[in-house]
Amino acid sequence: MSTSTPTTRPKSAPKATKKRAKKAAQMPHSKEVYQRWFREMYLMRKFEERCGQLYIQQKFGGFCHLYIGQEAILAGASEAIRPTDRMITAYRDHAHPLVLGTDPKYVMAELYGRRTGTSKGKGGSMHMFDKERNLFGGHGIVGGQIGLGAGIAFADKYRKEDHVTLCFFGDGAARQGILHETFNMAMTWKLPVIFIVENNKYAMGTSVERTSNVTDLELLGASYKMPSATVDGMSPEAVHDAIKEAAERGRRGDGPTLLDIQTYRYKGHSMSDPQKYRTKDELNEYQEKDPIEYVRNVLVSQGWNTAEELKAVEKEVKAQVEEAIEFAEQSPYPEAHELYEDVYMTPNYPYVKD
Repeated sequence: MSTSTPTTRPKSAPKATKKRAKKAAQMPHSKEVYQRWFREMYLMRKFEERCGQLYIQQKFGGFCHLYIGQEAILAGASEAIRPTDRMITAYRDHAHPLVLGTDPKYVMAELYGRRTGTSKGKGGSMHMFDKERNLFGGHGIVGGQIGLGAGIAFADKYRKEDHVTLCFFGDGAARQGILHETFNMAMTWKLPVIFIVENNKYAMGTSVERTSNVTDLELLGASYKMPSATVDGMSPEAVHDAIKEAAERGRRGDGPTLLDIQTYRYKGHSMSDPQKYRTKDELNEYQEKDPIEYVRNVLVSQGWNTAEELKAVEKEVKAQVEEAIEFAEQSPYPEAHELYEDVYMTPNYPYVKD
C-alpha cells in the first residue's frame, strides 16, 4: 500500500458519515460539544500531518508515531472526564496533550528537542508530559504504562482523592505480562482506573488475529471479573458514553474497567513503516468512517454551522499549527547542564560526579 495516501477531506462527504450524521438528533450532546469535537480533532489531524512532513524534512529526529485516524478516542474521552482526572499513554502521544489543552507550540517544541518543550526537549516525540494537566506521559516501553496507570490510581485511592486514571495502550501491548499482573491487583484493590486499548488492529505491523488466540480483547478482563466492553473508536459519542460510565464506576469505588476501543490508524506504525501488511481497500473502508467528516456533517445537517464557518475554523487551526512550528524553530536547545537536572529528586545526589 502506498505510504502517501492523503488524509485531507474528500470534496463530498462519504455516505457513511452522512448516514451517521442524520442520527445525531438522537444523541445527548449539544451544539457546543460537537463544535468542540470538530476543533479538537481537526487540530490533532493537522498537527500530526505537519509532524509527518517535518519529520521527512529532518526537522527533528528519533521515532515518530502519528495518531491520524484515531482522533475520536481522545475527543470522546476528554468530554467524559474532569480536568483533575489523570491520563497516561504509550508513545503515540502527540495528540493527548493537545486534547487536554496544552498549547501546541510546547508540544511542537518538544518534538524539536527544544528547551521550551513540554519536557524541556529531553523527551521528544515519545515522551509528552504535562504535570499541570495531569498527563503522566508518553512511555516508550511497550506496556510499561499499564502498571504505572494502576499505580497512579492506587495513590489517588490511598489519599482518598476523587480522581480517575485513563490508561491508554495499544493492542500490541495487550500481549505483555504486566497487563495480567496489573489487572489482578487493580480488581483486588478496586482501583479507579480505566484501561483503554487503542485497538488499531496491527500493533507494529502484525494483526491481532496472527498474534493471539483471543481476538476479542474485551475478554482479557473476564478472568479477573473486570467489567469490559468493546467500543466503536471511530465514534466520539460511543467513546464518550463508555468512558463516562467507566469513570462513574471508578468514582463509586467499584474498581477498574477495560475498554477495547476499536479504531484505525491511517498511517503506519511509525514513519518508517512500509505498511505492506494491509490493503488500500481496507484503509479506504475506515476513511469512509472518518470521525472528523462525521462531526462536520453533524454540525451542517443540524444547522449549527455552515460549511463556510467550518472552513474558517480550519483556517484558524492551520494558522495555530504554523505558529507552533515557528515557535519551535526559534526556541533554543537545552544547555549542557540540563543533562544532570530533572533526573534525581535528591539535590546533590552523591553518586553523580562532575
